[in-house]
Amino acid sequence: MTSENPQHAERVTRVHELTVERFPATVAELAKLVKIPSVSWDAFDAAHVASSAEEIAELARATEFFDSVRIERAEVSPGVLGQPAVLAHRAAKPGHKHVVLYAHHDVQPPGDPELWLSAAFEPTLRDDRMYGRGASDDKGGIVTHLAAIRAVQKLASTEFPLGVTLFVEGEEEAGSRSFEQFLHDHADALGGDVIVVCDSDNVDTEQPALTVALRGNVTFRLTLRTLEHANHSGMFGGAVPDAVMALIRLVDSVWTEDGSVAIAGLHSAELAGIPYDETQLRHETGLIAQPIGSGSLTDRMWAQPSVTVTGIDVPSVAEASNTLIPAVSARISVRVAPGQTPEAAWESVRAHLLSHAPWGSEVSFDEIDLGSPFLVDPSGAAFAAMERALEEGWGAAPARIG
Repeated sequence: MTSENPQHAERVTRVHELTVERFPATVAELAKLVKIPSVSWDAFDAAHVASSAEEIAELARATEFFDSVRIERAEVSPGVLGQPAVLAHRAAKPGHKHVVLYAHHDVQPPGDPELWLSAAFEPTLRDDRMYGRGASDDKGGIVTHLAAIRAVQKLASTEFPLGVTLFVEGEEEAGSRSFEQFLHDHADALGGDVIVVCDSDNVDTEQPALTVALRGNVTFRLTLRTLEHANHSGMFGGAVPDAVMALIRLVDSVWTEDGSVAIAGLHSAELAGIPYDETQLRHETGLIAQPIGSGSLTDRMWAQPSVTVTGIDVPSVAEASNTLIPAVSARISVRVAPGQTPEAAWESVRAHLLSHAPWGSEVSFDEIDLGSPFLVDPSGAAFAAMERALEEGWGAAPARIG
């Protein structure tokens, strides 16, 4: 820790003491949130997302820091509401800045329970880490914001001059479908001078990081049809292409031999990386195959597009029969490099898939979601202050990552 201002150094020390003092309570709050299965996808019970919002609102009220704490929802389309978000607001003193703190309380589906070492929604501590869906992404971000508020509150008491809005979204994992309308509805509370998004990574446990680049996304459901109805594979197989066969051929066309994206019109960005080798990649991901793509690993993950098939609607192995499947749907997720609009990326993806449909297959698309990539301008005063704060707190200079 370095500071030429003794008063500042004393405050940094005091913040550290307050954080350590309340750390067990913060961990307990996180564990309580992790127990709530707040999956925001349509196929899951929305009551759990509502319960999660209520719990977070109560935590925010308990700080006695905010002028108001509300649970709000915005329209996705006329008459259709998005998932509940928590909006807590404290007005700025005259002439002072307004800070917006962002996190989200919804989580991804748990997936196959057999692949978990402990239950997805049972917070479990192993080797000083908490495991459970949302413990990191992003309920850990929520309790981090609240812990910071409590520490600052004790230091500044009633004289704290900044305005603060805590915005905890309820549908980030499901595509933030009501997000734009929510921003419009609550522009006054969310129009801050500084926005702190607590939903990203550090380099490791020894070095902090600030995320300066995010890839955007294009997600959609692709449906491919080759037949008007199902047929017996023993009678017509070899002459009639089934939809699964055609889908495999079509999807394979989006990658080159080494796994790079082969869709014309998708761009890459120029970003500064950090040292990151294959050994670290294997350790962090459990990779047993070979890495795909070309260029540095950080370029592949931060600055280049990628295409992933995240789901396919086909009969399970247990339910398989000797049938030529007439139609099949797949969920496709495309990551868009910073510097390209998702609209332009979608047009390139759509054109590629239509032009590569094998054997005259019918291809259609729906459930299309677009998310813009992001590139931070690190020249601002708030960014510099955050870098100084992270270095003082961690004792190591923060990296700039994607």
